[in-house]
Amino acid sequence: MSDPLLPRLAEIVGDKNILTEAGAAESYLTEERGLYRGKAVAVVRPASVEEVASVVALCAEAKVPVVPQGGNTGLVGGGVPDETGRAVVVSLNRMTSVREVDIDTGTMTVDAGVTLQAAQEKAAEHDRLFPLSLASEGSCTVGGNIATNAGGTAVVAYGNMRDLVLGLEVVLADGRIWNGLRKLKKDNTGYDMKQLFIGAEGTLGIITGAVLKLAPANRSVETAFIGLNSPEQALALFRRAQATAGSALIACELMPRIGIDFVLAHGSGVRDPLSGSHAWYVLLELASPAEQSLRETMEAILEGAIEAGDIEDAALSETLDQRAVFWKLRHLLSEVQKHEGGSIKHDVSVPIGQMPAFVGDATAAAEGVVPGCRPVPFGHMGDGNIHFNVSQPVGDDKQAYLARWGEMNEAVHAVVTRYSGSISAEHGIGRLKRGLLAEIKAPVELDMMRRVKSALDPNGVFNPGVVI
Repeated sequence: MSDPLLPRLAEIVGDKNILTEAGAAESYLTEERGLYRGKAVAVVRPASVEEVASVVALCAEAKVPVVPQGGNTGLVGGGVPDETGRAVVVSLNRMTSVREVDIDTGTMTVDAGVTLQAAQEKAAEHDRLFPLSLASEGSCTVGGNIATNAGGTAVVAYGNMRDLVLGLEVVLADGRIWNGLRKLKKDNTGYDMKQLFIGAEGTLGIITGAVLKLAPANRSVETAFIGLNSPEQALALFRRAQATAGSALIACELMPRIGIDFVLAHGSGVRDPLSGSHAWYVLLELASPAEQSLRETMEAILEGAIEAGDIEDAALSETLDQRAVFWKLRHLLSEVQKHEGGSIKHDVSVPIGQMPAFVGDATAAAEGVVPGCRPVPFGHMGDGNIHFNVSQPVGDDKQAYLARWGEMNEAVHAVVTRYSGSISAEHGIGRLKRGLLAEIKAPVELDMMRRVKSALDPNGVFNPGVVI
């Protein structure tokens, strides 16, 4: 403990909760995909909001930057420190208490370090549903989900994380604690301050607790894995499902055949649900808290789509295990791409009706930059979010391909802009896309963002170099 700050931090959290050795701190300093690896004075692991507040106040006094961190599952470099070694990483992974489940208000109050899966399981214990669902739910945390306004597979029915939060507890840049843990669905008393911190990626304050909305547990679930010929047919299927099932439609996931091939080649415990090969697939799910079966509704959707020529084949899950295999095919899509070499990734969104045209134009743009590249566009048909990932050509040098990241980004993002879309749908800005904001945001909007940052964090304590 050579840095004079460290003994004072130890007084707050204890010696064993300060990590300075390279081996112990490594997982906190490296971004999940390995794109960023930073350095830090230390990784500090407080156990309460009071400890977080004391750590922040000390760092503010010493003019030491603070990098808040949840499960470190982010994909844009927003949760790891930079390479200067000046920052303190504040990990919330010891703050794992579920403080309260209130059935009457339909809420659950949790520490920010609670994993998403633990929040889901606690809700289920009370016959309730916390509907946010992500592939990383076993390791990502509620605080991180809020800080990045996480989306996932059920946005079409339940909204983003922003829509699932009623109240927050936040440590401000001077160490003060804002207790906004309100369970009210109606509170019209001026500015809704919690919205500033949701999606701010830890640049305005450290979220330490949250009041989450719960939904009734679903008692009827129907899941179908559907083969079709084009994104245009997938859009027609989505429209039909929405018109037929209404609020019971909770997921509509689009996948290309190349992605399924990658999963079958590199994943475990998966199989092709359909007998033939199809250019595109949709994973469609209906759910309801009512006891009545949704099988007839799902069958009506599929029969109508077959008659209209919009789908080629479909399999309905008959067991929980079969449903799990359907979803595993979807959740492994991103992970398995690493086995195919370099992958240049884009988390983008366009208006839902423009998704088929966007996929076609973005594919042409990518192939124009790197002939022979393999686009793997997949994502959330129900909310317009496409993960337009582009795998390297077979046999290419991985590093040479990844060196063209900026060039590929420019081509794909130009198509996004043409369709009035967003270059970040659910992953955030972080460090990866910070330089792109000036190209996509109006000067007046950037000025507003900087003013908010200056007002809440005048000395730039929180997450410097991230977002703005």
